[in-house]
Amino acid sequence: MSGLHTAPTGAADYAARIAAELVEAVRGIHPAQAESFAEALDRAANIFTAGAGRSGLMSKALAMRLMHSGSSAHVVGETTTPGIGPGDLLVIGSGSGETRTLVPMAEKARALGAEVAVVTLKPDSTLAGLATLVIQLPGASKSREQDDYPTIQPMGSLFEQTLLLFYDASVLRLMQRRELDGSRMYGRHANLE
Repeated sequence: MSGLHTAPTGAADYAARIAAELVEAVRGIHPAQAESFAEALDRAANIFTAGAGRSGLMSKALAMRLMHSGSSAHVVGETTTPGIGPGDLLVIGSGSGETRTLVPMAEKARALGAEVAVVTLKPDSTLAGLATLVIQLPGASKSREQDDYPTIQPMGSLFEQTLLLFYDASVLRLMQRRELDGSRMYGRHANLE
C-alpha cells in the first residue's frame, strides 16, 4: 500500500485509498466463518435481513440478491415481511454489535426458534452473544476505539463497505452451491421499473 502516507490530491486519490483499504480488509475475513454463513443461507427456509443506518442499506442489498438467487428473502420492517420461525435465518449487520433496536429483534428471533447470524466488528458484543453464527469483519468503529483497524474513512464506512463486499461474495458462493449463473438470476429481476 505504497503512497498511502502522502496527502490525497482529489477524489480519485481517495477512491484509490478506499479500494486499497478494502483489499486489506477482505483479507481478514475468516474463511470458515464465511463458509458457515453461506451454508446457513443455503439451508434457511426464509431469510430475514436487518441493520441500522448504512448497515441496514447493505442488508437490503443482501435481501435483493438473495431473492434473485431463489431464496425467500425479506427485509425486517417492510410491510410485506412475514413472521419468522424455526428453519428461518435472521441476518443482522452491526459494526458495534450493540445497536439497541437490533438486540430485541435477535432475542425474539431466537425465542421463535430461528437461527441468527450476526456480522460484526465485535465478536464479544451483545448481538454476537445472541447469535447462532458470528462472522467477524475487520473495520473501524464509529467511535474510533484504540484497537480499531486503520482507515482514512469517517465513522463506520470501512465496515459498511466490507459488509457489502462480504454479502455479495456470500451470494456468489450461494450461486456456486446452487449452480446458478447471472442469466438465471436476471429472470427474477424486478420488471415493473
